[in-house]
This record gives sequence, structure tokens and C-alpha cells, in this order.
Amino acid sequence: MSFFEVLPNFHVSDHGPLYLQLGRALREAILDGSLADNDVLPTERELASQYQISRMTVRKALRDLEVEGLLMRRQGSGTFVAPRCERNLANLSSFSEDMMASGRQSQSVWIRREAGWVTPDESMSLGLSPGAGIYRFQRIRQVDDRPVAIETSVVPAYCLPSELAVEDSLYAALKATGHRPVRALQRLRAVLLQATEAGLLGVEPGSAGLFIERRGFLRDGRTAEFTIGYYSGDASDMVSELTIPSETSGPPASPHTTSRAAKPRRAPVDVPVDNDMAAMEG
Repeated sequence: MSFFEVLPNFHVSDHGPLYLQLGRALREAILDGSLADNDVLPTERELASQYQISRMTVRKALRDLEVEGLLMRRQGSGTFVAPRCERNLANLSSFSEDMMASGRQSQSVWIRREAGWVTPDESMSLGLSPGAGIYRFQRIRQVDDRPVAIETSVVPAYCLPSELAVEDSLYAALKATGHRPVRALQRLRAVLLQATEAGLLGVEPGSAGLFIERRGFLRDGRTAEFTIGYYSGDASDMVSELTIPSETSGPPASPHTTSRAAKPRRAPVDVPVDNDMAAMEG
């Protein structure tokens, strides 16, 4: 289906400037799935001609949606619907594994990778004694060259030979030493991104985001990983499969439920994840 079949026109009213009305129509088409990831938009000239508005109006509407992260421009190719990052909450899977499963290319930009001593807060989260050695890893996670998350991981020193053991994948490094987590507890909550996180993710301060905290455990109960992540709300989908318990033969299969950008001030949610057989790659 062509773009103009999806959006042959948009309702012109007296409520606000035309560029806001066009932007609203495009935003709704993107969020409800009428326009899919990587769909190409017509040129500014074509949009202006179809809707009988000025190219300046079209340009301003597209620029605003680009700032929101819903559209992206590719030099020499045009304007596209920006792809979203989808993460599965039902399995103990890594960022790169989730991206690979959805056919996306993931990249990392390192902020820091260092050895150090556990802080009081880290000591509580990891169950370590004061003064214990740890490794810290912080990076920006990208999908198709677009920043979607900032992740900071802390790992006990007994899990890795050095901070240099982690290249692209934290979980691959942990697996190599026999210390990959076999279960995890995740806590999620909606947040408003502060200036530091917003700047790294390329969005405006105060934009909706999702905060995820995860602790990964070994078979013997020790904590092998403590990770916190800030996800851009306009670029992330969190997917969880829900089932109804059965009194006889166990839970039936059910479709996936997708949660779009979470609204601020929602209560935190603890999501236990246990998947011994999952192949993990962080």
C-alpha cells in the first residue's frame, strides 16, 4: 500500500497551525502501525502538492517528527519512518540477541570500561562485601546507527579476568568464564529523561523514557550482573507474552502484547526472568 493510500489527506481544522495538524496525522499513522518501520515518505514537493499546502509547512512538520525520533533522514535517500527497538521481557535475552532476532543491526559506543572497588549501593545490589573488586561498563546502545539506550553494568571481579575481556558482548564474556546468569529480576518504571541521558540519546530533556534495572544470578544464587538502562521512549517497545493459568494442562499459548513508550509516573514493575536454556549474547 502506497503512502497516499494510507494517508490520502489529513483533516484541516481551525485548531492550530497546519504544520501541527500534518504532524499530528503523520504521528498517528506511525504509532498505530499504518506506516511501518523504514517506510519511505514522499518528497516535500509531493506532500505539498497532494495536501495543497506550502513546502515550508511540510518541512516544519517533518522536522518536528524527526526531533521526536519518529522520522529520520538518510542523505541521498529521503525521509523514512524511524525503526523502533523491541525487547522481549519474557526471556533472559540480551540487547544484541533481541536486535538480531528482529533483523536489526546493533552497535555500541563505549563511555567507560574500567576496574574498581564496589560502592555501598553496588555492594547491596551485588551482595558483595565492602571493598570487593568489580568491573564497570557503560555504553550507548544503538539500532541501525540510532541511539536507543544507555546501559551501565557492574560485574563482580570473580566473573571476568579483566575489564578488557568484554568487547562487543558482556554476556559472551561471562559465558566464556562460566559465569553467565541463568535467571534475572528486572524492575521497570517510566521516567522523564534528564539532561544527561537525553543528550546522549539525542532527545529533548523531559522526554518520556523507560528505566530498567536488572540483576542476573548464577545457579548457586550469587549475583553476576547488575545493570541499569535508560531507554528512549519514542524508540522502544517492550514485549511480553501473557498466559492464563490452566487448571489441568498448563498455560495456553497467547499472542504478544506490546507496550509503546511508557507514560511517566506509572508504578514500577518487577519482571522475574528465568531461562536456563537460552543462548545469551550481551
